[in-house]
Amino acid sequence: MDIAFSQLLCLRSFKQPCVEGKGSAQLRGTSPSGDNSGGVRDGEDLQKELQTKTKLTLLEGDIQDAQYLRAACQGLSVVIHVAAIIDVSGIAPRETIMDINLRGTQLLLEACVQASVPIFIYTSSVDVAGPNSYREIVQNAREEEHHESTWSAPYPASKKLAEKAVLKANGCMLRNGGTMHTCALRPTYIYGEGSPFLSSVMNMALKNNGVLKSTGKFSIANPVYVGNVAWAHILASRALRDPNKAPNIQGQFYYVSDDTPHQSYDNLHYNLSKECGLSLDSSPSVPLSLMYWLAFLLEMVSFLLRPIYNYHPPFDRHLLTLSNSVFTVTCKKAQGDLGYEPLFSWEEAKQKTGEWISSLAQQHKGTLKTKTQ
Repeated sequence: MDIAFSQLLCLRSFKQPCVEGKGSAQLRGTSPSGDNSGGVRDGEDLQKELQTKTKLTLLEGDIQDAQYLRAACQGLSVVIHVAAIIDVSGIAPRETIMDINLRGTQLLLEACVQASVPIFIYTSSVDVAGPNSYREIVQNAREEEHHESTWSAPYPASKKLAEKAVLKANGCMLRNGGTMHTCALRPTYIYGEGSPFLSSVMNMALKNNGVLKSTGKFSIANPVYVGNVAWAHILASRALRDPNKAPNIQGQFYYVSDDTPHQSYDNLHYNLSKECGLSLDSSPSVPLSLMYWLAFLLEMVSFLLRPIYNYHPPFDRHLLTLSNSVFTVTCKKAQGDLGYEPLFSWEEAKQKTGEWISSLAQQHKGTLKTKTQ
């Protein structure tokens, strides 16, 4: 099984699909017997294979280095592109986000064409679909409804344009005369062990006497466990190599979710961490409409100061909308075309994530109240 990942993707502990702009990893799986058939097994068998038989070769480089990408893609049959800068807070420069998320994707596509890699799977984001307004309610969105983000913020804009480039590349001719086939996966909000965002939320709470800061009290979302996102990528890789399934998948995008209950971001963070003694912030909240106008004013201040000072508002309208909207999707298309079923249940995902949060809490033993029965 020859698969290249443009950011390290560990099937056993797939921590976050894209957390850094630089860095590239190539994973080639070969059993000791030399079997390169690419067969993918379910669950524990797959994990044992990685632990005991599969040889992994790690290469590290820059997603913007075209020469490196061409060398890294030589001899591969599948590329899963997950590298990106995730920034919805406006901290990273717009040019940097566009260079890595969009131009990096275009460079990797070209590298695959030159190296004659026939399958390209892109880790997109639900952010390319919305939400566009906190007043709009979108429930169980389907791919055929063609929801599309209208935000000009660099993260959703870069991911949307990169996804379009990937899907447009489906059917293009490779250097060896073959054909490239592509698809994109749109995970919802990803949680799980090692999540940088979740780690930030938990560490802030642990430093705040165990009180979780409200980040999305008014939202309804359907989060997805990171292990299930990783599993969806493997199934997409397998399906695109199946001549019976591939025609329906080529050039398509798929929402990826699981059986994690639909809930607010605040409630998700609480449900994952309450066993560690963390609690929700019970203080009154500012009305969302007022926060929205305040965000607009802060954006104007940032714009006016830009010639003389680089001011980053603590929040903006996009972030408020993203974290306070009712926006859920259904993954029925992925179930039908990819054969996707979550590998981890909600209870398993909650337990695994909770154990990781517990390890963070060990560093703040004195600040947490004991668990109430």
